[in-house]
This record gives sequence, structure tokens and C-alpha cells, in this order.
Amino acid sequence: MTEAINLAREKMEAGAGGPFGAIIARDGVIIARGWNQVTSTNDPTAHAEIVCIRNACAALKSFDLTGYELFINCEPCPMCLAAAYWARLARIIYGADHNDAAAVGFADAFIYQELALDKDHRNLPMQQLMHKEARQGLTLWLNMEKRIPY
Repeated sequence: MTEAINLAREKMEAGAGGPFGAIIARDGVIIARGWNQVTSTNDPTAHAEIVCIRNACAALKSFDLTGYELFINCEPCPMCLAAAYWARLARIIYGADHNDAAAVGFADAFIYQELALDKDHRNLPMQQLMHKEARQGLTLWLNMEKRIPY
């Protein structure tokens, strides 16, 4: 956790992004680091956890991080939490919580509230189009002999 906290501070002070740092480790061995790079790369998905997961997967040449732990200096936002589930991380250990983040302007509660709403009641409008045609591609993938399930 100390490494994640120090990484967040170091990269934030260097102008690399917001105040977030992440480490992925297994049995005390760090395999990847990541820090918030949203403003330095103009990528709204470049949160510390996402960057760290990408780095870990590249290092391991695998999309499956089963058995690895994510250490972050702040509780993950909904996007990062979903990425941790997709990566199959064993555990998330965090320092500050979402209330601490909200107190300095990072209000993830809004997104959590939106996800709980029916699609028709969210602030970001969604429209379904060409459902039948789009499902054909999904069916094709399901029937592929050499598909790699994830």
C-alpha cells in the first residue's frame, strides 16, 4: 500500500495526472504499477487501476489475473471496479474511500446512482438500434471453433 500511495503522490506532483496510484502483486512481489494518466494522455479511461491492470496483463501475457491483488490508494470508481472483476483479481486493498475522493472533487456516487436506474431514466440517453443484426455477430462468435472465452 505504501508503494501505491507514494506512486500516486510522485506522479501527481510530476504532472502526470490525478492523485491515484495502483500496484498489482502476488505473494508480496509487485508485477505492475499504474498511476492516473487522464490529464497527461487526454484519456478519460486512464485511471491508475486501468493502467495497472493493462501493465500487469502485458507483463504476464494474459488477460487473467487470478490470484493477484490490486493495491490502490483510493477506493475504485465503477469503471475500475468492473475492470477488476473482468481481470479476475483476487482482492482489492484500498486506502482512502469514495467519500474522501468526493470531498476533493471525484464524485463517483453519481455513476453508481445512474447504474442503479433503469436505462430509460439515466442522464445519458441510450438507444437500441439494429438489434437483430448485432446479435448475428454475437452468435457467430459463439459458434467459432477457435474462440477464446473470457
